[in-house]
Amino acid sequence: MRAVDILARKRDGLELSPDEMKYLVDGFVSGQIPDYQMSAFLMAACVRGLTTAETFSLTQAMIENSAVIDLSAIEGIKIDKHSTGGVGDKVTLVLGPMLAAVGAKVAKMSGRALGNTGGTLDKLESIPGFSVNMDKEKFIKQINEIGIAIVGQTDEVCKADKMIYALRDVTATVPCVGLIASSIMSKKIASGADNIVIDVKVGSGAFIKTLDDARKLAKELVAIGQKFGRKVVAVITNMDQPLGTTVGNTLEVEEAIDAMQGFGSADLLEVCYTLGSNIMVKSGLAKNTEEAIKKLEDAVSSGKVIEKFRQLVEAQGGDVNVVEKPRETLPHSRFIEDIEVMSDGFISRINAEEIGMAARYLGAGRHKLGDKIDPGAGIIITHKVGDYVRAGTAIAQTHSNDAHLLAVVRSLVEEAFQLTTVPHESPPLVYDIIE
Repeated sequence: MRAVDILARKRDGLELSPDEMKYLVDGFVSGQIPDYQMSAFLMAACVRGLTTAETFSLTQAMIENSAVIDLSAIEGIKIDKHSTGGVGDKVTLVLGPMLAAVGAKVAKMSGRALGNTGGTLDKLESIPGFSVNMDKEKFIKQINEIGIAIVGQTDEVCKADKMIYALRDVTATVPCVGLIASSIMSKKIASGADNIVIDVKVGSGAFIKTLDDARKLAKELVAIGQKFGRKVVAVITNMDQPLGTTVGNTLEVEEAIDAMQGFGSADLLEVCYTLGSNIMVKSGLAKNTEEAIKKLEDAVSSGKVIEKFRQLVEAQGGDVNVVEKPRETLPHSRFIEDIEVMSDGFISRINAEEIGMAARYLGAGRHKLGDKIDPGAGIIITHKVGDYVRAGTAIAQTHSNDAHLLAVVRSLVEEAFQLTTVPHESPPLVYDIIE
């Protein structure tokens, strides 16, 4: 078997066998297949697409090159959650404690973002003292004791995916449904959870831009999970405008804390309740979604969710004052500027991608791996799609420790907002649920 022959078959649109896919992945991880040949495969996969069988074979090959974590020592129903990524996506910070508060065991391994905004780990690390590094024994012990742990992935978990994704990021091969599905599911399966809920985001602020592609990806994710004996549900959610009202690490932690106490943004809570209720039914924690939502709402109103978050922060070394006094405990930027609308009208669109780009320029995200994130940098969205605003109204607020950057992103933020003279309804937040 030769790599060049496999590349030629994929170039010509032929389906690769499991053995051929394994040969490529094993060879790349071992160093026998060079970057340029793997890059050629990735581009061919993007252009020709991957069949369901190929996606499964690629996932299998990456798992076999990974240290699979055994979570059998964790008692109870183990749940993991994943998002395909979006602007203002702080769902994990809220949903994790929600699920732990209703009796689930949340074993969450997260990554760092290399896009418009920081990832879950970056958000949590904006809490003074919070550590996302933990060995397997402590990880399992913490979950058994308080029901939740959120940590960074070790180098051993899905090494193949890490190596392949590094190439995808620099070869314009990230937005490929088959490659996205295999990347997500290889990590989720290697992480050991039995029940997985996936937030598939679609729109301007997501990798997936069309609803057709989002549905295709969701079905692939669920099918792969089933093949590996996991219970998986995928929820397709709207990412044409930022989720919630904040974009940026400290700002999103503050909003998440508000949501855990029941007075957060309506769209953020709706996504959390939808994801949470569906995986609760799937994993046997509730008979139906109505019962599940009631349990989640009761956990929020009773204070159990925010208490679970406090336990998480304390267990991982963070300053627990963040729960009671988030705006005094978290780091903030020195410079703040209001962005005002120039005319009256109804907000018809907030381009999430442009808001995310602006937040990244302010320091909330990374341009390349290793860039330092400014935890206080970001944007507050004061009005959402469908709102009526008058000229002179502040529609957004930018935060940065570099006053020059506020001026740099001003026009980008202004252009992200589109107004119309006629009423405009807010778009649906949840498009579909794939089981």
